[in-house]
Amino acid sequence: MEKLYYVYILTTQKNTVLYTGITSDLVQRIWQHKEGLVEGFTKKYNVCKLIYFEEYKNVQDAIHREKCIKRWKRAWKVELIGKMNPKWKDLNENDLIPASAGMTTMEDTRIAR
Repeated sequence: MEKLYYVYILTTQKNTVLYTGITSDLVQRIWQHKEGLVEGFTKKYNVCKLIYFEEYKNVQDAIHREKCIKRWKRAWKVELIGKMNPKWKDLNENDLIPASAGMTTMEDTRIAR
């Protein structure tokens, strides 16, 4: 199975801030954000609600896309998110992350910790 990479956008429960990141294991990374294991901005502001992601086969393409999105105005990010997730639901809680995005259960994630 080929390795995949994910560019993702997180927000707070009140949708006040946006954070863009990249990972090769989306399920585990979101779990880390939710558990407060990722030091920095997301932990400080409790940014852990997955509202958008894109899948890439090439890591350089994913890095480029992440950098582009980080430079965007908030309005552009809101428009992008709205196309995939108009109600800004937590994609992680609604089982909308594909199994190919990493570990498949929270129990598996705890073991990897």
